[in-house]
Amino acid sequence: MNSWLSPARPDVEVVTGRERRLLVTEILVVATVTLGLSGLRSLISLLDSLAAPAPLAQRQVTIDRPLATDAWVDLAAQLASSLQLLAWGGLGLYLLLRAGSGPRGVGLDGRRPWRDLRAACGLAALIGIPGLGFYLVTRAIGINLTVVPSVLDDHWWRVPVLLISAFANSWAEEVLVVGWLLSTLRRLGLSENRSLLLAAALRGSYHLYQGFGGGVGNLVMGLVFGRYWQRTGRLWPLVWAHTLIDVVAFVGSALLAGKVSFLPGN
Repeated sequence: MNSWLSPARPDVEVVTGRERRLLVTEILVVATVTLGLSGLRSLISLLDSLAAPAPLAQRQVTIDRPLATDAWVDLAAQLASSLQLLAWGGLGLYLLLRAGSGPRGVGLDGRRPWRDLRAACGLAALIGIPGLGFYLVTRAIGINLTVVPSVLDDHWWRVPVLLISAFANSWAEEVLVVGWLLSTLRRLGLSENRSLLLAAALRGSYHLYQGFGGGVGNLVMGLVFGRYWQRTGRLWPLVWAHTLIDVVAFVGSALLAGKVSFLPGN
């Protein structure tokens, strides 16, 4: 148990001097153009919600929504949005390759697909089931907005687009926040616990648009996912677990909107 709560940092060469400064700059630049900027926008969105006269629980926020009025243009816009997320993850993977690590170094290889899939299902249940309960509680006590995962129109492409969106979100977040960021912080000499807290705080920050519950819930998810990677070195289970959670949320929201109390109708 102690190895999970306070693991030793792996034997990774710590950079110094000019290389260290460049690595810090790399973190700042990548964070600014990807999820760090999303965190800032999310904070601004939360402040705007708090300034509004309506309580947080009476306000809604939508994750997947129409981006154009024409169905074909909307399809193109949805795919472009997912492509951006896939590119963000690709950027993290490219930087890992440049640093001498690459997919195998962070657990994005095909050595153990079935074990990774079983682990993903376990992680999805561990995070997803309590996460739904936590969302309902925080919404009930008024510290979270009503989150509507999807209000896409009922086109033939809705479900495939939601599946692509779920994977794209997962790919971007897990490759950048876990695979790339935690690996990079190791090279800066940070302890595993300090690195984990920083990565989890980043994950929580870009979910603040959902309210305080969304921020705290995703911070906890970041702690669990990050520590799993630090202990196992496997990233695929996190990617597939996150994808599964988002598939249930996005597709479930699209199919059940208006039929259950916490999913308003479109």
